[in-house]
Amino acid sequence: MKSFKKIIRTTAGIVAATTLLAAVTAPAMAEYPERPITLIVPWGAGGGTDATGRIIGSLLQKELGKPVNVVNRTGGGGVVGHSAIANAKPDGYTIGVATVETGMMHWAGLTDLTYEKYTPIALYNTDPAGVIVRADSEWKDAGEVINAAKASPGKHKASGTGQGGIWHLALAGMLNKSGLEQSAVPWVPSKGSAGGLQELVAEGVDVVTCSIVEASGLLSAGKVKAIGVMSSERLAAFPDVPTLQEVGGPEWEMASWRGIVAPAGLPKAETDVLSAAMNKVWHSDDFKKFMDGRGFGMTYKAGDDFKSWMKKSDESLGVVMKAVGLAK
Repeated sequence: MKSFKKIIRTTAGIVAATTLLAAVTAPAMAEYPERPITLIVPWGAGGGTDATGRIIGSLLQKELGKPVNVVNRTGGGGVVGHSAIANAKPDGYTIGVATVETGMMHWAGLTDLTYEKYTPIALYNTDPAGVIVRADSEWKDAGEVINAAKASPGKHKASGTGQGGIWHLALAGMLNKSGLEQSAVPWVPSKGSAGGLQELVAEGVDVVTCSIVEASGLLSAGKVKAIGVMSSERLAAFPDVPTLQEVGGPEWEMASWRGIVAPAGLPKAETDVLSAAMNKVWHSDDFKKFMDGRGFGMTYKAGDDFKSWMKKSDESLGVVMKAVGLAK
């Protein structure tokens, strides 16, 4: 009996010693992040998404204590970059800037990507569409543009981006909500808002729909004027520009947006770290100074609120794309 008890005590001692040894020798669990992070920007260098993505990358690097390398992955109308984000390993080391196009590309038949392919971290920017005309235009507000289209369908042309782009949909929705056919204001495709604004100044088109911040340079130069914004309220950066509803236009809103996302399935621990870091970045003086200095609209929504925003944007875009025959 004594021998049996001795064996039990000896075995228990061995187990305890082994457990203690494992606890002492096992490496501590690494805390995320432990290596550099890649931040994918689905659009080219020099644009608004690239600019905001790079300032966020710089500020996230300070918050996380690891390098955040910004990489532009362009092509396919945003499909290439957005796919690269969605298809990356959900480990927190590849994140990216998702844009409003995530709610457009699948409706257009370009991809099967939707907002459900991402883990939402934080929405950081929205820029409602503005109605821009030449400085010498007789139109004083967006309501007059709509009335002119009703009086002379097809006479006045518009531009601001490629066929089916966000600013084309902004105009399409405004016309649709006003009871007008798309032919009432023919769309002239351009290489982004810059190309459309050049056409406007050169009198190739009569109106451009794009974010007002994108036209700020020409606004300051006195070449163009903003006569409407597709938002529920006036913009703080452009308080003199009325909403569509204020001037008798339709109840129609359309905005571009940008937010930080990760691939779907990102673990909670990594999601929480990134969310906390983005909260600090968005509320920092450096970020506010950057955004205000360039006229970018600041909107913050995190986690489920951001996911709901993406879902609503996706549904709204589907409605207007179907209405104007751009959905596949």
